[in-house]
Amino acid sequence: MPLDPDAVARMAQNYTQAWNSKTPEAVASFFAEDGRIVINRGAPWEGRTGVRDMAAGFYADVPDLFLTCDEIRCAGTHAVYVWTFTGTHAASGNPLKVRGWEEWDLGDDLKVKSSRGWFDADDYARQAEGR
Repeated sequence: MPLDPDAVARMAQNYTQAWNSKTPEAVASFFAEDGRIVINRGAPWEGRTGVRDMAAGFYADVPDLFLTCDEIRCAGTHAVYVWTFTGTHAASGNPLKVRGWEEWDLGDDLKVKSSRGWFDADDYARQAEGR
């Protein structure tokens, strides 16, 4: 059954707020118990514990991470969450502005069952190094 686009948009707004809370558990709460996320075709983070660990890793690298939702699109039980984050790289002190997206498979409860995230890792590394 197709999801209500307005409900998905509200969920995306709340997901953005969860990221901006700097609380890995808040981010993980948007995923199904057995949900997963894969970023740039890397190894999957499985379950809410894995998602929590993924978010904690981003906060360790970018402690002042601030996320914005640039766009949300829905089709059936799928959504694309387009985002930009800004912040300061912890190790180098250099500013970051990174754009990307997540492709979500959503359950009827609007929990993310599967997310495939994408961003330009080379551009991230370039900004972190100050080039």
